[in-house]
Formats: sequence, structure tokens, C-alpha cells
Amino acid sequence: MIRKVLIIEDDISFGTILEKWFKRNDFEAILVSRIEQARKEFVKNEFDLILTDLRLPDGDGIMFLAWIKEQKMPPPVIVMTSYAEIQSAVSAMKLGAFDYLEKPINHSVLKQKIEEALNTPIQKEKEAIPKDSGFVYGKSEIMNQVHKHIMLVAPTQMSVLIMGESGTGKEYAARLIHENSTRKNAPFIAVDCGSLSKELAPSELFGHLKGSFTSAGADKKGVFEQAGGGTVFLDEIGNLSYEVQVQLLRALQERKIRPVGSATDLKIDIRLIAATNESLDNAIVNGKFREDLYHRLNEFSIIVPPLRERVEDIIIFAHHFLQEANSELGKNVTYITPEATHILEKHNWDGNLRELRNVIRRAVLFAQTNEITVEDLPILSFHIKPFAEPFLGLHLANEREQIETALKQTHGNKTMAAHLLKIDRKTLYNKLHQYGIPL
Repeated sequence: MIRKVLIIEDDISFGTILEKWFKRNDFEAILVSRIEQARKEFVKNEFDLILTDLRLPDGDGIMFLAWIKEQKMPPPVIVMTSYAEIQSAVSAMKLGAFDYLEKPINHSVLKQKIEEALNTPIQKEKEAIPKDSGFVYGKSEIMNQVHKHIMLVAPTQMSVLIMGESGTGKEYAARLIHENSTRKNAPFIAVDCGSLSKELAPSELFGHLKGSFTSAGADKKGVFEQAGGGTVFLDEIGNLSYEVQVQLLRALQERKIRPVGSATDLKIDIRLIAATNESLDNAIVNGKFREDLYHRLNEFSIIVPPLRERVEDIIIFAHHFLQEANSELGKNVTYITPEATHILEKHNWDGNLRELRNVIRRAVLFAQTNEITVEDLPILSFHIKPFAEPFLGLHLANEREQIETALKQTHGNKTMAAHLLKIDRKTLYNKLHQYGIPL
């Protein structure tokens, strides 16, 4: 049986060599040079293997890989890359590529990787995330565990307490629970408890009758009534006043609410998911949070880890936010350079996903070409500041010291060190040889 391979390579000479090699080895090969052409060929044909370059004229091989993953039973993908783009190749593998090949291609290595790819059974995703959920949870082991817990508790009626730092994606996790529950066709209503004043919180949550207080000009349904049959998500629940906590506890225990100004109760049918970025244990000890309410909320708990603890997910989220920013800003940025990727992965991300999203949006806005470079990330540089003066005119002792400092600050990344020192890579390598600094 003749197997079919799709080759995506914009270097026509090199692509033609690959095409001929495949044909000599009993493959039917189709060569294209652009992502748009590749998509059309993929729709028309059934391929056993895809071999793609990372940099292409109309996009990024990683973005094409993301598109391939959405197709039914996609074939294995091998990416081709230069040494300088190894980090991007690793990122591609995290997104589902079978393997990568470093250029120039060694034909014996190519043959070995093809045999491995074709002889490895295609693995289905363990659990598919609904395409309309908008939730990207990454591929790190810690987030795989979080996802398993979400899928475990989602079909139940248990209340869930989601814990994690600000910006880690607690609301996304809550939405994913809702979308995989028996309540998925009913409303999901999210409330930021931090924005609710002590006076207005009962009205927002439980509703009020006309005239029950000065500004109550009409009857109002609270979110617990609005979400009938669905899910209420209370974010930063630790901000609720003690009095409102008492009302919330009653609502959960008795499945009833009493609107402000009403003399009668209303039955409710909701599932409650709460989230916090602070220690509720400390709040209980300090008398700011009811322990009985805590246990009612915490029938099942999920901890969403900070981004710095799942470094391998950073580039996945970065590309997700990149596509969002392109759509929002009308841009066509398709690639993040290895140097920029290195900075993103070394940054501490105290603001977690929210900070990363803002950084990528700004970088897309700043980008002058179709790629994000170090120059497009001026607010990061993970506390690296360029030296005030170039090498020219400095004493030799200072020169060596500055080189060693730059290499230390960039964790040995010579491209970034050269950028930091305002010299080119060739000059830096010459200096490394001159001073006997290990390569």
C-alpha cells in the first residue's frame, strides 16, 4: 500500500529534494509552500504523514498544527526546524507534533522518525474540551490533573471551591465544569463578589421588591433566581460580608432565598461554584468567614496552579492569546521568535494568565512584522536592563565582566546576551574565545 505524505516547505529546492526522496521510498508526496495550500490539500486527501517547516510565508507551523489538531483523526506531524528554533520545535511537540527534525535533514534520521511515526497508534484525546468553551488548559502534568478533577466533579451536583492566585483562570475552570454538567443548557452566571457592597449584595444575589429600599424603583430578580436550573459562580467569595454569608448558607442548606423586602421564600435550583485567591482558613481563624459556610462550599475543591509552576504551558497560552489578539487588532502576527519565547518562559508571571494575555496583546500591537521579537516585549525582559554603553572603549577587565554578567542574566542564551550587550552574535562568540569563556 502506497502511503501519502504532505510536505509543507517554502524553500522550493529543498522541498523538491524531499519530494523526490519520498517518491523513491514508495510514498505519494504532495509539496506545497503555504499554509493555505496545505489546508486545501488536507481537506481533499487522506494523508498518512505531514512534514512541515516552522516558518512559512503566510503563517507559523505551530498555528497550522493547532488547526490540524481540530480535524478528525489527524495524521502524525513532524516539524522541521533550524538549530536556532529548537525551542519552537519543542513547543510544537507540546501542541501535539509527533517529533521534530533539525535542518539540514539527515535522510537516515528522517527514515527512522517516519517509521516511528507511522508505527505509533494514533491516540485519541482522553477527554475532549468543548470547542466553544474557550478554555485552554495546557499540557503540563499538573494541569492534566486539574482537568481530570474538573471532569470528575462536573457531572455531579456537588458544590465546588476553586482556589488559586488572581489571574490563573478560575472562572474558565468554573465554566468548564458547567459545560460538562447536566446543567449545561441552563444559564451560567458569574458574580465578582469583590465588586458587591455590603448594602447591595443581598439585592444582587437574592433580588428585591419594588420600594424595599430608596433606589428600588422596580422588582428585581437576583442571580440565584436568574440562573434557575443552571450554575452560579461566586468569584472572590471571601469578600462577602458576614451578614451575606449567613443568607448564602441558608440558601444552600434550604434551597430557598428571600428577596429583600419580601415576606415569602422562593425555591431555587442552582449549582454553586465559588472561587477565592486568599486563604479562607485564615479568614475563618480571624472571624471573617463562617466555617459552616466554608464546609458547605467545599464539597469538592480544585486548586489552579500559578503559571510559574507550569512553564511548559506558557507558549501554548501565548499562541492562544496571539490568535485572540490578531482577531481583535486586525493583525497577522504568526510567530514568536526563540529569543522572545525564552523571555516569556523565564518571566515570573505574578499576574498569571491575565498578565500573559496583556503582554501578548501589546506585543502583537507593537509588532512591525509577522513575528513577535524581543523588541516587542519591552515591559518584560525579566528584570534585564541593557548596559548603558557598548563595548567600544571599555577596559578589557570590564568587558569580560559584562559578558559574564549578561550570560548569567540570560541563563546562557547567547542571542539574548548579544542583544543585551548591543553587539552581534559573531562579536560575542569572538569575545568568548578571546577570554576563554566556555561556549
